[in-house]
Amino acid sequence: MGLVLEPVGVATHFNFQVYRGLRRAVRALGVGGRALTPAPREGYGPSLSQLAREGYDLVIATGTASATALDRVAGAFPRRRFAIVDVPNEALGGRPDNVQGLVFREHEAGYLAGFLAALVAGLARDEPVISSVGGERTPSVERFAAGYQAGARRASPEITILHDYTGDFVDPVKGRAVALAQIARGSQVVFQVASACGLGAIAAAGERGVWAIGVDVDQSDLGAHVLTSAVKRLDLAVWEAIRGLCEGRPASGTRVFSLSDGAVGLGPVSPAVPERLRLRLDHLSAEVASGGVAIPTSLS
Repeated sequence: MGLVLEPVGVATHFNFQVYRGLRRAVRALGVGGRALTPAPREGYGPSLSQLAREGYDLVIATGTASATALDRVAGAFPRRRFAIVDVPNEALGGRPDNVQGLVFREHEAGYLAGFLAALVAGLARDEPVISSVGGERTPSVERFAAGYQAGARRASPEITILHDYTGDFVDPVKGRAVALAQIARGSQVVFQVASACGLGAIAAAGERGVWAIGVDVDQSDLGAHVLTSAVKRLDLAVWEAIRGLCEGRPASGTRVFSLSDGAVGLGPVSPAVPERLRLRLDHLSAEVASGGVAIPTSLS
C-alpha cells in the first residue's frame, strides 16, 4: 500500500494520523506499505505516479491540495486503485471509478464542540462570546465551523460567535494574531480549525486565560486551558480503505465517516466542566449519532 502525505510542516498531526492507519494495516493485515512526502515545489503528481508505477495495490493521497494531481494520475493508471482523504470522488474532475473518496462529517464534531463551548461560556457571562479560527477556506474547515456555530446556538440562541480565517495552515503566528483579536472582542472560547497555524490560537487562549478547543486529534496536552478537541479519525479511514481492498471489496465513489461509527467526535473534556454540563453533552451526542439532528455543513 502506498501513501502520499502532505508536505512536512503543512499538517504534522494530519500526517501522523493517516500514517498510523497505514502502520495498523501493515501490522494487522501483513501488507507492505510505503509513505512518501513530496517536496513543496514538486507537488503530488510525481509521488503518486511513482507509487502507481511500482505496483502498489492501493495508493492513498491526503488533503484537498492533492486532488488535481490524483485525478490526473488515476486516469493515467486505470488498473490501479486509489483513495483520497478529505475529498469526495464527486469533487474530482474525471470522477474516476478507481478512486474512493474518504470524507468526514466534521460538522457533527463541530456541533458538539460548539454546544459545550456555549455552555461553558454561559457559566461566566450573561452575554457569552465564543469564536473559531479557520485556516484556509476548505470544505472540511467550513463544516467544522458551521457545526460549531449551530451547536453553540442550540445551547444559547443569543450567543455571539466570531469567525475568521488566517488563510494559512502552517504559520502559528497568524493563528495567534487572529485569536488575540477575537479575545480582545470578548471571546471566552477559541476553537482552532487551522492545523499547525491553529497552535498559535491555542497558545493565545492560554496567554489570555480563556478556553481553547483543539482540532483533528486530542490536543489536551497543550495546556489545562484546552476545553476539549473536535476529533477526526483519519487513521480509521485509511485502515478501512486498506482492509476493504484486502478483503476483496475494492471501493469507488465516496465513503462518509461519522459520529455513529466513532470516526468523529470529541476528545477528553476538561475535568473543570461541571457534571451537569457533561450529562447534557452526552445526551446531545447520542441524539446526533442517531441522526436526530440536522446540522448545517456551510456557514450562512
